[in-house]
Amino acid sequence: MSSTTTNAPEAVGSLPDGRAVQRFTLAGVGAGRLQVLDAGAAAMSYRLVADDPSTEVLVGFGDAVGYLGGLAGGYFGCIVGRYANRIAGGRFTVDGVEHQVVTNEAPNTLHGGADGFSHRVWTLLELSDDRVVLGLSSPDGDQGFPGAVEATATYTLVEDGFTLDLAATTDAPTPLGLTSHLYLNLAGGGTINEHLLQVPASRYVPIDAASIPTSGPVPVAGTPFDFREPAPIGARVRVADEQIGLAKGIDHSFDVDGAGLREVAVVREPVTGRVLRLVSDAPALQVYTGNFLDGALVWAGAVGAGAGGGEAGAQRLRQGDAMALEPHDHPDSPNQDWAEGVILRPGQRWSRRIEWHFDG
Repeated sequence: MSSTTTNAPEAVGSLPDGRAVQRFTLAGVGAGRLQVLDAGAAAMSYRLVADDPSTEVLVGFGDAVGYLGGLAGGYFGCIVGRYANRIAGGRFTVDGVEHQVVTNEAPNTLHGGADGFSHRVWTLLELSDDRVVLGLSSPDGDQGFPGAVEATATYTLVEDGFTLDLAATTDAPTPLGLTSHLYLNLAGGGTINEHLLQVPASRYVPIDAASIPTSGPVPVAGTPFDFREPAPIGARVRVADEQIGLAKGIDHSFDVDGAGLREVAVVREPVTGRVLRLVSDAPALQVYTGNFLDGALVWAGAVGAGAGGGEAGAQRLRQGDAMALEPHDHPDSPNQDWAEGVILRPGQRWSRRIEWHFDG
């Protein structure tokens, strides 16, 4: 561990199986403050102003257990993998050999299986005032995936937000695609219905009832998935569209225009005036509008007096109270002949960058 920090890791409780959980606080660059857990390598809190709880924009919990993947029912803040999103039937073929991996969203595999990367306590590799590096070793056969994988997640605080650099290597060919599954509510409370979403994507991927692609990307023009100009999320998830009905809202992959590091989404909250610019080098973006939040979970950091003001309080999370924007490879890419290759091979280094830039 680096000795260049004045912020020591903090113990924040333990998981039901006894594993201890640590929290790392990054501050001192710009006005903001980022907190990260080793459980799931989760981004648990980002305040636009470090000492002001009412400026919280990440949706999460007040205890360690809530962040460890499916234990919270929503992968809040976690790094998900080995392969983010869904693999149909939990099956894929690599170099002529079929593999069956753990299925945890019958009949499919979601976010790497029942004990995916989101469920692990990652190892602290480096810590400074504005940077934390976490590592994870995934053995050959983990959740049924071939090859041993070494992964790292590096969070860095910047003047107007934070960045995440993900990297991985393997000793045998394996599907690999990691992303962050953090949840956002720029108002700090209430719903995301009035948030204005803009995604520079001229195509999206239609799905079936099990959220598996039914084809390659199709045009967004004339559909509720056309976010090339800013549009309120709440209105779009109420459109009488078959795809909206299948997902109970939006839970779709957008084929983002362009390539390389670029802006993949902009979100504006009209009451507070807050803006998020999401930047990534991923080819696609999953937009999820919190469709399955059912009131079972409580957001401890929500402001008590409504959007954009009041004292820190709590809010029971219901459908449409938070959104996840996940830069990723398209769902079920290992089985889709139209998708880009997602097989990581020995000697290669997989990497991905995500940047969250805030204003207001």
